[in-house]
Formats: sequence, C-alpha cells, structure tokens
Amino acid sequence: MNYWPLAGIAIVVAGFALRFNPLLVVVVSALATGLLAGLDFVAVVEALGKAFNDNRYISVTWIILPVIGLLERYGLQQRARGLIENMRGATMGKLLVVYLGFRQITAAIGMKDIGGHPQAVRPLVAPMAEAAAEKSHGDLPDEEREKVKAMSAATDNVGLFFGEDIFFAIASILLIQGVFESAGYPLTPLQLSVWAIPTAICAFLIHGGRLLAMDRRLGKLPAVETEAGR
Repeated sequence: MNYWPLAGIAIVVAGFALRFNPLLVVVVSALATGLLAGLDFVAVVEALGKAFNDNRYISVTWIILPVIGLLERYGLQQRARGLIENMRGATMGKLLVVYLGFRQITAAIGMKDIGGHPQAVRPLVAPMAEAAAEKSHGDLPDEEREKVKAMSAATDNVGLFFGEDIFFAIASILLIQGVFESAGYPLTPLQLSVWAIPTAICAFLIHGGRLLAMDRRLGKLPAVETEAGR
C-alpha cells in the first residue's frame, strides 16, 4: 500500500499551523496528493476544476453577506434590540432556549442553512439576547456582555450539530452509515436518524439548562459590578 498520498494531510496541518493562506494550503495539498498518487499534473488540475464547477453553487451563499452588512448599517441590530425591549417577560435564557429549539427543528427537516453565525447570530440573535439580558438585569459588565454573545453563538452550534443528524439525507448520516456498513453492521439512514432523536433531546435539555442557569447567574451580579460595566 502506498502511503505517500497521505502527505497531503501533513501539508494541511503544517500550513494551518504556520498560518499560511488556507486556500493556498488546500490547493497545494490537493496537488501533492494527486501527484504522489501517480496522477498526471493535468489530470489533477482537471479534477480540481471539475470539483469547483460541480459545486460552484456553494459560493452563492456569500452573496448574502453584503446584504447583511447593508442591513446592519441601516440599523438591523438596533431594530432587533428594540423588538426585545418592547416584549414583556423576555429574558436572555428564554429567548435562546426558543432559538435552540427552532434551530434543532429546522435542521432536523433539512433546513440547516436557515440559521448560522453570519446571517442570524451576529445581526439578530446576539443583539436580541444582549437586550433581553439588560432588560432583565440592568447594564452588564463587558465580560458578561461578551459571554452572552458567546452563548448565543454556542446555541446555534448546539442546535445545528444535534439537529441535523435527525435528517436522514445529511452527509454526516451517510458517512456514519458507510462506517457501520464497512464494519459489518448494515443500517439504513432512517434507522440512524431515529436514534439521533434521543441525543438531540438530551442536548436540548442540557444546553437549555445551561442557558437558564446563566440567566439566573446574571441576576445575582453585584450592583457595584454591574455599574462598573457601564
């Protein structure tokens, strides 16, 4: 067995560790892997070009980023904060628990791109969570404010990660199926998806508990410390 093509992995690790341009590192790694596997240089370039052409629709998602930037410039975050400030009973914990459930449910039916950090967390979810925390507990210290933003991002991660495996046509389920099948355990994607449901429920309960516990902790901050955060 020829192990030389695995040198491409070492190139990726070394390139990222040395903080080289990620695109350049990946391209060099792909070229090195193909050449070390015995392929012709033209054939390797042709394979890269075909892969890019077949998946060019992925780059369409970047079009939304300028739109979000334009909306933020004209007050999207301020509108989100104002919406929460006018809602009765809205707290950071309750808001993020609702978003967690929304993220898991939409990911479970295949709509995994409906949320995300650039298009949902930064312009909407984090400002709304921050406004809800200030509404319930007053002005927050800078350190706690950053923790609220971090928890908003973590909520999106948890919701997506444990929700998408319920959708049986997701790539992760197909990968798990292939691993089990190669080990002699033939399972259908639907069987794997069904067994992902208890894990998703546990993730919702555990992370939801963390959110509510953080909300209670913010309410116990000393008044002097809260004033200092202004």
